Amino acid sequence: MMHNPMAYMANQAYRGAATSVPPLKAISMLLGGAVTFLQKSLAAQEARRFEEGHEYLMKATAILRGLSHNLDFTRGGAVAERLFQTYNAMILASLKAFGRPHARESFRRIIAGLTELKEAWEHVDATVRGGKAAPADSAHKG
Repeated sequence: MMHNPMAYMANQAYRGAATSVPPLKAISMLLGGAVTFLQKSLAAQEARRFEEGHEYLMKATAILRGLSHNLDFTRGGAVAERLFQTYNAMILASLKAFGRPHARESFRRIIAGLTELKEAWEHVDATVRGGKAAPADSAHKG
């Protein structure tokens, strides 16, 4: 039914994550994947390998689109609505910045925002599991 290979791969990633990883951990992992693909896209753009950069960008946006389409608005209410808006804003900002003179600055802001969101989900996961959440200043540098 899916004609887009990228959408098919994203769907397979969600199915795999859903069956092998707890949901909160899966969200964190997917956001980490989006960050990695955006970093690779930026590096490829800076090396003037725009086709490669575009492929990485499409992988990152497929992850974000998948996350936004799998929100439960009935259970999530205003939080789900805000996440939907956030994911879509990140997608649009990434697409607008690609190949532009300000791409480096824009991608760094987008990556920082997604990293912050990922760390928030990790904090929620640690809290739900009854574990001690890591202090905010111990976040990954990168």
